[in-house]
Amino acid sequence: MQLAIDGGKPVFEKPANVLPWPPVFPEVIKKLKEIYLSRKWSFYGPREVEFNRRFAEYTGAAGCALMANGTVTLEMAMLALGIGPGDEVIVPAHTWIATGESVVYRGATPVIVDIENDTLCMDPERFEEAITPKTKAVIPVHLFGSMADMDRILPIARKHGIAVIEDCAHAHGGEWDGRHVGTLGDVGSFSFQQSKTMSSGEGGACITSNEELNETLGRLSHIGYQYAAKQGQAGTPPPTGLICRNYRVTEFQAELLLAQLDRLKADTLLRAKNAEFIRARLNTIPGVRVQAPGRKATLQSYYKFVIMIDPAVLRPGLTRQNVLEALSAEGIPVGIGWSGVMYRQKLWSIPANMYRIASSENAERIVQNELLTSDLNWLMLSEEETELYCQAFEKVLAAYSR
Repeated sequence: MQLAIDGGKPVFEKPANVLPWPPVFPEVIKKLKEIYLSRKWSFYGPREVEFNRRFAEYTGAAGCALMANGTVTLEMAMLALGIGPGDEVIVPAHTWIATGESVVYRGATPVIVDIENDTLCMDPERFEEAITPKTKAVIPVHLFGSMADMDRILPIARKHGIAVIEDCAHAHGGEWDGRHVGTLGDVGSFSFQQSKTMSSGEGGACITSNEELNETLGRLSHIGYQYAAKQGQAGTPPPTGLICRNYRVTEFQAELLLAQLDRLKADTLLRAKNAEFIRARLNTIPGVRVQAPGRKATLQSYYKFVIMIDPAVLRPGLTRQNVLEALSAEGIPVGIGWSGVMYRQKLWSIPANMYRIASSENAERIVQNELLTSDLNWLMLSEEETELYCQAFEKVLAAYSR
């Protein structure tokens, strides 16, 4: 069958019915107007208070602290846990730059370790090998919605007295053995940036099962004001012993998040259902493998759908880029994720003497040569279009394989 890139008929003869992201809900427009007219746009507004309460309830956490973005949430988590200059924090080799750079913002040193070959999340063995007397925390990233192996990471961390900060920027709605991600470690950090499964344009949140830690996180992001206040009454700012910041969100952002929280479970289940259908099909293609879910994932979020193609199965002279271009011609615009592993990304600005690479072999190989990604809304197609998605991969790989 002739490929579309060579003049054949594309699998998607008309554009797929992909839901624009982030989604727009007409009923939210009215609520945003109400906020505008109320003149209560920030500072312990009722919607911020409500979101903190409801997101904590949804995740099963003791508390939630909304913040300005998913980078400061990581930084504030480390500040609340007492991590600073002279300390080391272990992070995975493949993640967005914010995971490592937030460590540097605290004056600590990111120690980079390799990822697993299947989940693409932090390898627990490499984590343990990288521990030194200076190690104070580990940040396992639930990458693209898959989940780091918390059943192995947590005991290692406890044995060495290391704090665990879960980077859940890609994993809203995900569950590990029935528990929502972010509630297994000391702190869970979420991002609500433009492309995330829950979005307020920018925004973030920390959740924790420790009420005292939740109070500290809230104070840190609200210039020290008492955080457990009710009905939006901030009270007085008692001393905390910490230099606090102003990382508040607006009521407009909180309203956007409340609307999406109502839909999070249904959207997560839909993406998981379609992802499993696609996984079963694509994993039968020689040389193709789909990112594995967390080993005890009872519900996976799927921020991206990730496919890896072994270059050895392609005809001589062909690369991942050829596959990407052929799929695009068939009607599926896939990408390669970020421009490289964390410390090779174009926006990574940390000098080499301020971080340490302990291991990164899997990450380097997979990211540079194998990885392809589809955005989350491609997992929200109809059954008919999900079938076409599979057919496009099957068509291109049949033509390009040896």
